Amino acid sequence: MIAVPAVDLRGGRCVQLVGGRPEEERVSLPDPPAVALRWRETGFRHLHVVDLDSALGEGDNRELIRKVREATDAEIQVGGGIRDTESADALLGEGVDRVVVGTRAIDDATWLRKLAERHPGRVVVAADVRDGVVLRRGWTESTELAVHRFLPSLQDLPLAGVLCTDVGREGRMTGIERGEVLEVLEASPHPVWVSGGIGTMEDLRTLAELDAHGAVLGMALYTGALDGALVAQEFGS
Repeated sequence: MIAVPAVDLRGGRCVQLVGGRPEEERVSLPDPPAVALRWRETGFRHLHVVDLDSALGEGDNRELIRKVREATDAEIQVGGGIRDTESADALLGEGVDRVVVGTRAIDDATWLRKLAERHPGRVVVAADVRDGVVLRRGWTESTELAVHRFLPSLQDLPLAGVLCTDVGREGRMTGIERGEVLEVLEASPHPVWVSGGIGTMEDLRTLAELDAHGAVLGMALYTGALDGALVAQEFGS
């Protein structure tokens, strides 16, 4: 299993939110490229970059994403507000390894199929959930679609994987819910990155035991609840 630090971008800064709520910003760092480099130097070979402004329809951080990519040789996947083919093409053409798509992927199955077939193995679908229900538009709207019913519908698409964030646990470091994670892993025909609530090495080892493909880490790394060097040593590559 691979542990992946999150570099969440908002207003030109690297931030961490609690519960996916913009008003609950707990971490704010002024130099995202330096943050990305720090995680790479710690030993992480992968980074998960999210443009929160784009996800919330409040602008974008495209130039900052380019600077983050140029700051490190880490493998980078980028998500947040990617809702058209042109945006995905541009990011992948600029050297991003994978794009993460959520709202449009959920709303428009035809578009998702075309994008996945256009970029096989380079598209990740974000299935962000609260209480087992898939969310959309930066976690602000519910689709009323159960995640265990949505994931099997992706069966024949050439995706790089699925990212499942438990939004209710996001930023709280309260631990993962083993049963809910197992339900997602069993329902997905693709590799799964898990995010939300991870706060201890035991959480990470449980995910590895359950055969998750990866874990995206945010608040626990930024607050020091998890020792980045130890995490990178065990799960960084």
